[in-house]
Amino acid sequence: MTFLTCILLSYLYFPKKYRLVNKGCKLVGCGSAVPSLSVSNDDLAKIVDTSDEWISVRTGIRNRRVISGKENLRNLAVEAAKKALKMANVEPDDLDLILLCTSTPEDIFGDAPKVQRELGCTKSQLAHDITAACSGFVLGLFSASCYIKGGGFRNVLVIGADVMSRFVDWTNRGTCILFGDAAGAVVLQACDAEEDGLLSFDLHSDGEGARHLGAPINDNENGSVLEFPPNRSSYACVQMNGKEVFRFAVRCVPQSIESALEKAGLTTSNIDWLLLHQANQRIIDAVATRLEFPPEKVISNLANYGNTSAASIPLALDEAVRSGKVKPGHAIAAAGFGAGLTWGSAVIRWG
Repeated sequence: MTFLTCILLSYLYFPKKYRLVNKGCKLVGCGSAVPSLSVSNDDLAKIVDTSDEWISVRTGIRNRRVISGKENLRNLAVEAAKKALKMANVEPDDLDLILLCTSTPEDIFGDAPKVQRELGCTKSQLAHDITAACSGFVLGLFSASCYIKGGGFRNVLVIGADVMSRFVDWTNRGTCILFGDAAGAVVLQACDAEEDGLLSFDLHSDGEGARHLGAPINDNENGSVLEFPPNRSSYACVQMNGKEVFRFAVRCVPQSIESALEKAGLTTSNIDWLLLHQANQRIIDAVATRLEFPPEKVISNLANYGNTSAASIPLALDEAVRSGKVKPGHAIAAAGFGAGLTWGSAVIRWG
């Protein structure tokens, strides 16, 4: 482990009294984008055995957005990024880094460099993808803070974007009702330590739980006796054990948020908003209850968009900021959780 790595970990994983770095970063802009096509529960009831009541009671979802025509993941990511840059008053060439958090890229090797190109960047800034499913955006925030606090970067763009509609079995009512497509983005900027807006993180993964949620490569039989050349690969649709995912989320997410708060030297009474990955309203309500957050302090736009994976936290944040709900100086406890299994929390301050 390098000295730099030790410094970064000391800052982000340990309580304030043990930290070694004297530099901070803050959130200065946000943006989001969703496809034009809205698919309601009633629309889904025309293709699978379900109803608006059945879906809304079990999930809290009433509508979701799905790409159509020439829309794709990069279109959404670029639109969200441009809005975030405009709010932050940062030009594309002022960026030092672009992080694209997605599990559904247009290119298996990643889309961040293409997003960089479409934003009009000309300085060959580093741009790369981060794959951590519904925890991806929280991992993106963590990575951005490391680059700024330990790497000397000034401006970092973090995008969470997913097009889950391409990996959903639209004949399976257990999964097709849940997911939607979207993108959300934030701009992080270096600042003095006293103004630091990314206060702490708590990050985890557990491969033992991968069997409960995933979209693995299809295991097709190879027709060749020699098993060479291998057949062309394709991914299965999303497969999920809903009961196990629910149990995992309501057990692990409150613990993670409490750990992040402890590292930041804060308690729930110091937090203005609880912002969870928008997976299921029952999960959101259960986590809020365990942490004793009142409903009026919980941000949720799940009803309108469904589960948008890595986009869900920045999408909800952007709407809350632009509506005036989240104001400069507000403290937010955010948490992502999903396939991997992965989960993580961040205590952040807006503005």
